[in-house]
Amino acid sequence: MPPEQTFSRVIARLAKDGINTLEKSSIWQSPAWPDPNAQPAYKNAVISVDTSIKPLKLLDTLKNIELEYGRTIGARNAARPLDLDIIDYNGKIMLTDRLTLPHPRMHKRPFVLFPLSEIAPHWIDPQKNRTIHAWIAQLALNDVRPLVRLDTFT
Repeated sequence: MPPEQTFSRVIARLAKDGINTLEKSSIWQSPAWPDPNAQPAYKNAVISVDTSIKPLKLLDTLKNIELEYGRTIGARNAARPLDLDIIDYNGKIMLTDRLTLPHPRMHKRPFVLFPLSEIAPHWIDPQKNRTIHAWIAQLALNDVRPLVRLDTFT
């Protein structure tokens, strides 16, 4: 199934669990990591949602959806059909053995920062008090250059 179709189906699936999409970014393509030749390019998007589900329960829901789409627990950074993360939860700062908010590596990931800036251009990291644009400005040019903005999905 093409990633664009997966994204649309996942949004519909989230709604069944009381996770309603408010906004969605474009799809951004980036080289596979760590070896761009080992697998197809990644396609990423960011959505904002409205839900009453608490962060840890939301994480459980997302992980269950990943399993439904064929994700297996394997090596860190291994290829996977779907990877759902919580980037921010209403500005909450949280550190548990299962979940860190905001996402601890988001500021190093252009494939997260650029889509996030589309839907939340005024977002500020609640832990470091840095704007989304400040995080983007600190990215290395060689991390930004391979990004390709694709059309939005339905």
